[in-house]
Amino acid sequence: MESLREVVGRITEAERGDQALNAFLSLADDFEAPMSPAGSLQGVPVAIKDNIATHGLPTTCGSRALEGYYSPFEATVVRRLRAAGASIVGKTNLDEFGMGSSTENSAFGATLNPHDRGRVPGGSSGGSAAAVAAGYVTMALGSDTGGSVRQPAALCGVVGVKPTYGRVSRYGLVAFASSLDQIGTFGRTVLDAARLLEVVSGYDPRDATSVARPTPPFAEAVADGVEGLVVGVPEEYLPESLDPAVRERVDAALEGLRRAGADIRSVSLPHTDLAIPCYYVLAPAEASSNLARFDGVRYGVRETGSDVQEMYEATRSRTLGHEVKRRIMLGTYVLSAGYYDEYYGAAQRARELIRADFRQLFSSGVDVLFTPTTPTPAFALGARTADPVEMYHSDVFTVTANLAGIPALSVPIGRVDGLPVGGQVLAPWWEEARMIAVAGTVERALQGAAR
Repeated sequence: MESLREVVGRITEAERGDQALNAFLSLADDFEAPMSPAGSLQGVPVAIKDNIATHGLPTTCGSRALEGYYSPFEATVVRRLRAAGASIVGKTNLDEFGMGSSTENSAFGATLNPHDRGRVPGGSSGGSAAAVAAGYVTMALGSDTGGSVRQPAALCGVVGVKPTYGRVSRYGLVAFASSLDQIGTFGRTVLDAARLLEVVSGYDPRDATSVARPTPPFAEAVADGVEGLVVGVPEEYLPESLDPAVRERVDAALEGLRRAGADIRSVSLPHTDLAIPCYYVLAPAEASSNLARFDGVRYGVRETGSDVQEMYEATRSRTLGHEVKRRIMLGTYVLSAGYYDEYYGAAQRARELIRADFRQLFSSGVDVLFTPTTPTPAFALGARTADPVEMYHSDVFTVTANLAGIPALSVPIGRVDGLPVGGQVLAPWWEEARMIAVAGTVERALQGAAR
């Protein structure tokens, strides 16, 4: 196994050349840090999305507002990685503050897709997905607010897991939308992602949303199989607009599950069409509150002004990017007097309808759901930056899991025009092990053809 110094040297060399991906914003330079001598991830290289606080490395969130910022504390998930013996390689690029679906919104330049450098890797955890897909690291952490682990996993041809809300501590994750954010895992295989999830899961008293539940042996679940499981296929996730080639890959994955003993059934989630408008009211509303702290007063970059108000204005206008400003303004508007119930209140009611759809299906004998992760393969760099609504629809199949708080996973299911696409497994609350078993079966059924 490579030493941390060797891994960092290899990545540094790769990122210098014409084929650089811009996957990392910083790399480790302390090669003497003590590690657990007998942890389950002893010596395994792991990358961390740069909105997760670490000691010894900057935490910038891909924003000029936090350029050069070092956190005085470390996220619980990072401490758990160190205790398991993992080698923290560096911090990965992302859409600024996690707001985006392509990793083009980073203040430090876009990340490129390892399979085609003219295309996006997805977002907002595009740096983590690209780092795993390129073989820079074995595993990586990301955060998923509306699909920001699963969507880039699909576009980069790796595995990405969003756990149940409350399964993994959010302590040390810079908040975007607190009722939606979850730290998730990337791996080259289902087993890699499951091993990482097992290490970072567990109750944390420092996170008020953390739930005290035992952590199952997720890695063992990869081999469990699907004999007798009912796999629902929601008709709303297979619209006529879906790329026919993506539909073919989904059908092939479902046939693999059927051959392995699963019962495949067509089902319905009737309020799916509310998901995107619901998400893009709730997430910006929470972001407008969470990002109020980036004002130049307590930490991060401070611009000068003749008084406090001018300093606030100068700091926020000069250090925050266009997409972040757009979402702050949208969120502030929907929370304003006279509009709160019309927009925010209505979105909360829509969210409960979406949650009830999943509750009804999972209580009716359906064990898991299987859908495409994204409507298309990776799109070209710059193709959607001029149309925010089109960009937002990149997450049309993923936001529902965050709104409902259920676990979801993307697993590679094939290629379309040479580019990877993913299939999404959604499971009931706290049933990550079942979800991982289904994904492991898909991975074995396709036998590497999905890579």
